[in-house]
Amino acid sequence: MLQKQPIGVFDSGYGGLTVLKEIVKKMPEYDYLYLGDNARAPYGNRSFETVYQYTLQCVEKLFAMNCSLVIIACNTASAKALRNIQQVDLPKKHPDKRVLGVIRPTTEIVGKYSKTGHVGVLGTKGTIASNSYPIEIEKFFPELNVYQEACPMWVPLVENNEINSIAADYFVKQNLDNLFAKSDKIDTIILGCTHYPLLAEKIKKHIPENLTLLSQGEIVAKSLADYLKRHPEMEACCSKGSSIDFYTSDSEENFNEAASVFFGKEVKSKHLSF
Repeated sequence: MLQKQPIGVFDSGYGGLTVLKEIVKKMPEYDYLYLGDNARAPYGNRSFETVYQYTLQCVEKLFAMNCSLVIIACNTASAKALRNIQQVDLPKKHPDKRVLGVIRPTTEIVGKYSKTGHVGVLGTKGTIASNSYPIEIEKFFPELNVYQEACPMWVPLVENNEINSIAADYFVKQNLDNLFAKSDKIDTIILGCTHYPLLAEKIKKHIPENLTLLSQGEIVAKSLADYLKRHPEMEACCSKGSSIDFYTSDSEENFNEAASVFFGKEVKSKHLSF
């Protein structure tokens, strides 16, 4: 009997659940294993080396749990750790396994949405400091002008269930005002953090109606489906039993309560130690 080989999905906490939700919606037949490193979250303000070490540990843990394909559903980890893992660690230790991120799928299509050629990116301090979005967008759409805004308060607001608070209104408006001060021609905004879709309705109150707001869940899900079609050898490694297992490095009770908000349905997790 063949051992189950789920698709691994990793995030520093809860945000990656918004990506997993869309992946499962598009490809419900596969088995999935979600790992949230909540004990060490948030990653957004940590150094490149620390994020790299934490991310590598989590990826190695998913490999040990029989995942041949891992999705880093975290923008900060994708920005600070993915390239090194793909180019250095996998060839050395796991040449038969693959790790994908969430930044590239978004940057591959953003130019199709912008008519003015002016694009905004909202993200954590770590993601913005990495310049990953401008660098990747340049590869596909060199003609685009990219403007970034770090939103350090948005993740804490979401994770503390303050989405509908006055504080959320204040910080969302402040950061959007800062972004538009850099260019009033922005017609497309990338939500460069997987927490931010939960603030989408709040964001829409402070942007023009005709502006395009890009969330990553559906984009990454479509990109993953395409990847598996183009790489049948990896698709063959992924088991199909329609199961989802959730793991957290922190309290299961706390994780389950918050995770259900991000995932859209009840979540039952298990604790995982490093």
